[in-house]
Amino acid sequence: MASGKKSSGAARQARIAEMRRAEQARERRNRILTIAASVVVVAGLVVGGVFVVRSQSDDDTTASDGKSSGHFVTGKDGVKTWKGTLGRTHVTKTVTYPTEPPVGGNHNQVWMNCNGDVYTKALNNMNAVHSLEHGAVWVTYNSKASKADVDALAAKVKKTPYTLMSPDDDQADPIMLTAWAHQRTVTSGSDPNVDAFFEKFVQGDQTPEPGAACTGGLSQ
Repeated sequence: MASGKKSSGAARQARIAEMRRAEQARERRNRILTIAASVVVVAGLVVGGVFVVRSQSDDDTTASDGKSSGHFVTGKDGVKTWKGTLGRTHVTKTVTYPTEPPVGGNHNQVWMNCNGDVYTKALNNMNAVHSLEHGAVWVTYNSKASKADVDALAAKVKKTPYTLMSPDDDQADPIMLTAWAHQRTVTSGSDPNVDAFFEKFVQGDQTPEPGAACTGGLSQ
């Protein structure tokens, strides 16, 4: 049994390492594309700046409101799975999500850094949802969580790529774990369900954009 767990852990670490290498290559390509796009944008502004601004404004006004429809179904393992629609459109308008923390839906075009990042202030849900789309697990806690549990969870997050952690005083339970379309409550920082959730959902099969960056976004 122990050797099986070690093999599973080693496979997950290898998968994450491969994702990191792909992420770094993608970031290099993105930098090149950004420079090229900037040149095109500047040229476009010189030729028809008014048209560019007007087009961007029209995109904002026609963006989806981000509402998701559906409901949770709780499995025997205690994990709640969202059954229904979760939008994936990048929007600029404020999105009101049906759950807290949200498990998906339309979101901001910029993600929160989720390379083991531990935040001390509440996050904008719209940025955190984008991190979930990239395959991150989001650990949240409210004022009822003990300092010992918060510290234990923070230590785990810091050593786990594709995770992030933040306070959320609007959530119902002291400690919650969220992935895209999945969520559960845990009893403490040492609850074995924490490891099980990380094992299954960090860059798990639910990920809409596997291997997408967890760096280069927003950070507090």
